[in-house]
Amino acid sequence: MSYGFWSLIPVLVILASALITKDTFISILLGVAAGFLMIAGGNPVEAFNGFLDSLYVVMTDENTAWVLLICGLFGSLIKLITEAGGALGFSRLSEKILKTRKMSMIGTWILGIIVCVDDYLNCLAVGAAVRKITDNERVSREMLAYIINSTGVTVCAIIPFSSWAAFMGGLMEKADMLGGYSVSGAYIHTIPFMLYGWLAVICVPLFILKIIPLFGPMKKSEKRALTTGEVFSPESKTQLGELPDEELKFKDKKCRAINFLAPILLVAVLTVTTEDLLVGVFAALALCFVMYLPQRLMTAKEYFDNIMDGLQDMFGMLVVIILSYTLIEVNAQLGLVEFVVGVALKAVNPALLPATVFVVIGLLSFASGSFWGLAAIAFPIVGSLSAALGVSPLLCGGALISAVAFGGHICLYSDTVILTSASTQITNAEYFRTSGPLVALPFAIATVGFIALGFVTA
Repeated sequence: MSYGFWSLIPVLVILASALITKDTFISILLGVAAGFLMIAGGNPVEAFNGFLDSLYVVMTDENTAWVLLICGLFGSLIKLITEAGGALGFSRLSEKILKTRKMSMIGTWILGIIVCVDDYLNCLAVGAAVRKITDNERVSREMLAYIINSTGVTVCAIIPFSSWAAFMGGLMEKADMLGGYSVSGAYIHTIPFMLYGWLAVICVPLFILKIIPLFGPMKKSEKRALTTGEVFSPESKTQLGELPDEELKFKDKKCRAINFLAPILLVAVLTVTTEDLLVGVFAALALCFVMYLPQRLMTAKEYFDNIMDGLQDMFGMLVVIILSYTLIEVNAQLGLVEFVVGVALKAVNPALLPATVFVVIGLLSFASGSFWGLAAIAFPIVGSLSAALGVSPLLCGGALISAVAFGGHICLYSDTVILTSASTQITNAEYFRTSGPLVALPFAIATVGFIALGFVTA
């Protein structure tokens, strides 16, 4: 059953609640509750039963299990690296190169581009590596989160050997959008049309170097960090409580950067060779055991205690991920995707098809919290439309991939925003509030670009 326009209500509830409460968990929970109440016709008992049924579907899905394992175990890996002094060792090494505030941010941007194999790896590893450096240079955690996530999902989308390339290339093949190329060839030829990804990455150094002045809430956050030295917002600091002093903890101890670099590089290499991030994470955990115990950085008991502590640190984020996936379920039951796509894409001028695909799927991705799932639904529709209207399938493919990358970049309940927020220790709502206006700029420019490309190639 499709609820038409009313299917937007849960999304609107979430956005309004996020702006009012600045609490991600409450916002998503209210949106989920609104959706199930709509489906149940206002009956709270039926709504609760529907929630439980969908929760069971989510929890028994293999993709959910994979994501929860990745995120939980990555929390354990980061905990091990931190407790071994590896993160601080890397920071101390980097401080010799990144000696100014601008250089610390540019260095974060470059590191984010280098760690391009997987967006999850990028979000979690880069934050752990650089936050000590950027804290010393009085860079707000909100700005750090913006830089990291701008080089996460967006870079993964425009790199032909990432997890995104493998998944999206397969969808292009199924949708008959290869344009006569092989899967890899088609994806490579689509990369120049991924305007949003390119613009989102390029805008970061422009903001850092003040070629484009900061504006909105991010400007206020940076002013707070610069003038007071307080890198956290009051909301984020309240949730974190008392922060540990790593420098004091490791005083008079030698912190080796290799204890950070070796596990992270192993994750990256195995992710490329096995095409499974989970394999890389398990291997990195094993490497930590082999490296840290002989160095007497921790005992066997402390090693396993750190694994459990890392899982515990990620618990709140894991709950938010489960709720986010439940929201995707309720949106599917409300027919949100079918409604928006059906209204917007089926009566469009051929020259405007790329721009329409980008805007509609982008806003839908932002609203629904669904990215790869949304791409799987949208590619066959967009493929058929591009063929029927005679529009370049590679251009439309680039517009669609740009659209879901935009959703991953800014949706406050997306996997990548959740992970970036966890890595930089801010709330999802704070990320959304401060990064939203900055992300809107490349979105607007990309829209104009797709309009121009549509008419040029028509």
